[in-house]
Amino acid sequence: ENSFRDVNIAFANELSMISDNLNIDVWELIKLANRHPRVNILQPGPGVGGHCIAVDPWFIVSAAPDESKIIRTAREVNLSKTDWAVQQILSTVSARPDATIACMGLSYKPDIDDLRESPALAIYETLKARHPGDVLAVEPHLASTETRPLVPIDDALHQAEVLVFLVSHKAFKGLSREQLQAQTVLDLCGVFQ
Repeated sequence: ENSFRDVNIAFANELSMISDNLNIDVWELIKLANRHPRVNILQPGPGVGGHCIAVDPWFIVSAAPDESKIIRTAREVNLSKTDWAVQQILSTVSARPDATIACMGLSYKPDIDDLRESPALAIYETLKARHPGDVLAVEPHLASTETRPLVPIDDALHQAEVLVFLVSHKAFKGLSREQLQAQTVLDLCGVFQ
């Protein structure tokens, strides 16, 4: 089940990277393709996390490396999507090295507090290491700690010039376009679809 799901997610993630390269709205493309009764393309995101889907396919690859080409490729696509997301963000702020970036969501999927294998957390940590400006973390399902300080949504809206939506939390879906007018918005998980 987990390997099958990983392959399906990889298709959506790869389609989003292709669409970006060709200046196609991936969300509209998926919506149109899913009108076919036998098509159900999943929603792309910044990668795949969690203790199951991000891990279990490797057991099959390890047991049968020569035969598991699609399963291995799916894992590689989903891992590369996280690196691709980082590059998109850094490219967006390249002309503004002092811009404050807010990473909206750290968990591995919407509306949970689980950070295991989270691509959003990996993106946040990479940006902290590579971006010279401030990088804020917003995770409404976790409490702030000394080692991982979090900011509330409203603070991020006032402090950040760039908002990067990494997890499609319900708390983010309630934001209006008017609240986001002052910022550059990168929606990598379909919050506004």
